[in-house]
Amino acid sequence: MAVRVRFAPSPTGSLHVGNALTAVINRRFADEHGGICVLRIDDTDPARAVERGEDALLEDLSWLALAFDEGPYRQSDRGLLYEAAAARALESGAADRGDDGSVRLRAGGTTLARPDGTATYQLASVVDDLELGITHVIRGSDHRPNLEIQQRIARAVGGELPEVTHHGLVLGEDGKKLSKRHGHSSIAELREEGFPPAAVRTYLDELGSPEHDVHLDLARLRRLAIDAIAAMPDDELAAAAGAPLDAVPALRGARTLVEAGGYARLVLDPAPVELGGDARPTLGRFAELRAPEPEVLSLDEARALVRELKAVGGDLRALRLALTGADAGPELAAVLAAVPRGQALDRAARAVR
Repeated sequence: MAVRVRFAPSPTGSLHVGNALTAVINRRFADEHGGICVLRIDDTDPARAVERGEDALLEDLSWLALAFDEGPYRQSDRGLLYEAAAARALESGAADRGDDGSVRLRAGGTTLARPDGTATYQLASVVDDLELGITHVIRGSDHRPNLEIQQRIARAVGGELPEVTHHGLVLGEDGKKLSKRHGHSSIAELREEGFPPAAVRTYLDELGSPEHDVHLDLARLRRLAIDAIAAMPDDELAAAAGAPLDAVPALRGARTLVEAGGYARLVLDPAPVELGGDARPTLGRFAELRAPEPEVLSLDEARALVRELKAVGGDLRALRLALTGADAGPELAAVLAAVPRGQALDRAARAVR
């Protein structure tokens, strides 16, 4: 039997990090078994849906380079399937119709269809897994309480629930399930903070399919972000940071893409500074070393210039301030490699004018 798995988020906005982990686990399982990964949108509950919620989660999946072989299937388009399944449950005697028109399982009283005839999450999820030929359901351990109920529903509508596996949840530092109060709980938040998609995807891949709950490791994510930024092609990094290619040498040490954008602004449009007379010897020596060609230094040439200044006791902080208007930022040699000769000399001169 061909493996078929599914990822079934609700359209509630940006993906929770734990949901993104479920998506990655299902995609990997399908790939490892030569199978199919289906995307299904569980939108049976209009009260939970938010405006553009589906667009937001699709954007997150694309950002994480998570592709699907089928879908998205939307439960809101599949009402006739659920009506037929509820009818089968009634016909088999496994369910009863209440006085209000709802349909409930006899064993346990779980509601399958609301009084208006629309399917509940429980019924819709089971019917879709059966109708879409899902062979393995892989989901977070917070769904464990649903397992027995859904097995009963599957039998009530004439089927058997696929094989179900539960993986650990992603928790905050306080040991509780990630939520907005923790920060970093959604893919959108990580994207806005400047984590590259490759770093987030690598982190989720590293988690594997955890048997037990895991804590979100921001330190690991940040290390992966630095590595991902260092590995990005020049044009990709420039675009992500909103900077021209010329500024790329100064962006490589950034810890996030937001920080890379800040580095670019320091290089391209530094705040003016006025330095005291004690900065003149360093900036004068810098001008002597930088006046000859080339117009643009390689990083090795820039590092050699910094070593020369350091050897004569130069004030490297003053040089950084003159070139960037800030006393912290990217590696000084990277700044020298990113700022053309003419601009560098002009900035140094204006700082002690």
